[in-house]
Amino acid sequence: MAYVPHTATDRAEMLALIGAASCEALFESIPEECRYPKVTLPEPVSEMEMLAELRALGRRNTSVLDRPCFLGAGAYNHYVPSVVPHLTGRSEFYTAYTPYQPEISQGTLQAVFEYQTMICALTGMEVSNASHYDGATALAEAIIMALGIARGKKRKAIVSQDVHPEYRAVARTYTQGMDVVIIGDDKPATLEELLAQLDEETACLVLQTPDFFGRIHDLTGVADRVHRHGAQLVVACDPISLGMLMPPGAMGADIVVGEGQPLGIGLQFGGPYLGFSACRKADVRRMAGRVVGETVDIAGERGYVLTLATREQHIRREKATSNICSNQGLNVLAAAIYLSALGRCGLARVAELCYQRAHYAAATIDALPGYQVDGALPFFKEFVVHCPAPAREINRALLAKHGIIGGYDLGQLSPARENQMLLCVTEMNTASQIDHLAQALREVAG
Repeated sequence: MAYVPHTATDRAEMLALIGAASCEALFESIPEECRYPKVTLPEPVSEMEMLAELRALGRRNTSVLDRPCFLGAGAYNHYVPSVVPHLTGRSEFYTAYTPYQPEISQGTLQAVFEYQTMICALTGMEVSNASHYDGATALAEAIIMALGIARGKKRKAIVSQDVHPEYRAVARTYTQGMDVVIIGDDKPATLEELLAQLDEETACLVLQTPDFFGRIHDLTGVADRVHRHGAQLVVACDPISLGMLMPPGAMGADIVVGEGQPLGIGLQFGGPYLGFSACRKADVRRMAGRVVGETVDIAGERGYVLTLATREQHIRREKATSNICSNQGLNVLAAAIYLSALGRCGLARVAELCYQRAHYAAATIDALPGYQVDGALPFFKEFVVHCPAPAREINRALLAKHGIIGGYDLGQLSPARENQMLLCVTEMNTASQIDHLAQALREVAG
């Protein structure tokens, strides 16, 4: 029996209230060919036949497990210790969605608390939330948070063009209709040029280090200049880099965000990922998401509580500051397990391997005829290579002739960068793979 929740009378009342003559009139803004699309499905098959077809489709994918990969640009091929999938795959974690009665979900709360603690230690901040969809939404929420800290009196955000282009695009989408002006990301600018745009209308300055092009920026003293205008310094970063670089909090950042995918989360065809966010304790009530705290029960035993959930998603939704709720809970757990398994020394070792192997690759490639590495600023694990031909052609040849997944084609950002490639090297890239890449690049150029 079909279940139709609304009677004809109900529908008539609703249509009358919104001023539509019929359901068809309600949807007339949607092109007619899109309203009721015809879906042509193949004839049904058995389970055995279906699985065979799916396996055949799967074999058409080019996997980082089968090919050397030098592609980064926001999603990174780092090693995921076996303990991560083993623990996250346990049913008590894997099937649990969210603690709607949080205090009875002590295991989930403890995992989130430990995650928050480690993110704070990594970033040098006082409070962390749990969590955002990905690094892009974390950055967008940071801008909204800065507007909230300014209590609506400041409506301008300065965003460096060196911030990941997809992060910038999401931030603009997120803030549509919010009476906020985003400037700075429309053209290249030095840090000094960005700082010169600060004024009393500025809510925040958004920077990234290492930036989209892999370059490391020393932000010492920047926060003081930002604070003189009553603005917030928002810094996006790669969490792996914090194993060896000074954390943004130590340089005075007010809000630190980033993509948590490198922390034990596989590439997963582009998601789901994890956006982390951390701030000063004084601004915690402006931060989206949940904050878990530690306490003791009536018996004096350690326990965990949902300390803060400021978005008012459950009630008074019109007062919500964000739609962020229990997002990415399983990925939060994965990141917590990863950081716990590696520890301080392990994470530092991963960061050092990325740095050392990236610099070995850069030196090797820079010595090739026709190739030049952009070495204007120090870099972490990604670097820009100027190529003798369009990057898309080189990438196509690398994959077809040498079985190598090349770098990111920067020509996708601008025609002026057609011959530039962003290469990424992690601990997963061996010296022999790097040598193989260099030889392949030499042959492609020849």
